[in-house]
Amino acid sequence: FNKKYSLKEACSLVLKTKTTKFNESVDVAINLGINTSDSSQIILNTVMLPYAIGKKVIIAVFANGIQAQNAELAGADIVGSNDLAEKIKKGFLKFNKVISTPGNMSIVRGLGKILGPKGLMPNLKLGTITDNVSKVIKEFKRGKIEYKTDKFGILHCSIGRASFSENNLYLNFKALLDSIIKIKPLSFKGKYLQKANISLSMGPNIKLDVSKY
Repeated sequence: FNKKYSLKEACSLVLKTKTTKFNESVDVAINLGINTSDSSQIILNTVMLPYAIGKKVIIAVFANGIQAQNAELAGADIVGSNDLAEKIKKGFLKFNKVISTPGNMSIVRGLGKILGPKGLMPNLKLGTITDNVSKVIKEFKRGKIEYKTDKFGILHCSIGRASFSENNLYLNFKALLDSIIKIKPLSFKGKYLQKANISLSMGPNIKLDVSKY
């Protein structure tokens, strides 16, 4: 698997590497040539994938009054305010996404040491601090994902499952790459997309020919 493949070829080939009985996730790693010591070059964004990645999104929302009611109607799994914060302080973490209204952020900030290390803190840039909780909940339930580079300038995320069709996987991967390219930092000079690979969670890495993208 040292050969480099086009986007479509890689998406086709990765599905053929399945050897397990369970529905593995399809993961990508993308190396960017950014300077991670320059805060203006840190990549942090969201993208709406055409096909949801097959992982259940369990959303906790910090909201009050009509916004709490709207959150419940939109499909939030857990809704609360001070009561939810107290549950989290006692160890309750049965969710993988947190959304908050601006008015509840004073409460949420007090949970920074718990939510922060798990990547669960709401973020204005990612749209998870919002007065329009209904819209954001529906987007994440429908297929929106977050992505972020690590301290080495590498971006890791899942884009689907082994049960996906080749075309659905291709369209998800393309949407992610398009989004990453679209937000290339203005201060960046040089080769932006350095390397990329795709793999099943238990399979070998398949290298993407980024020069063709």
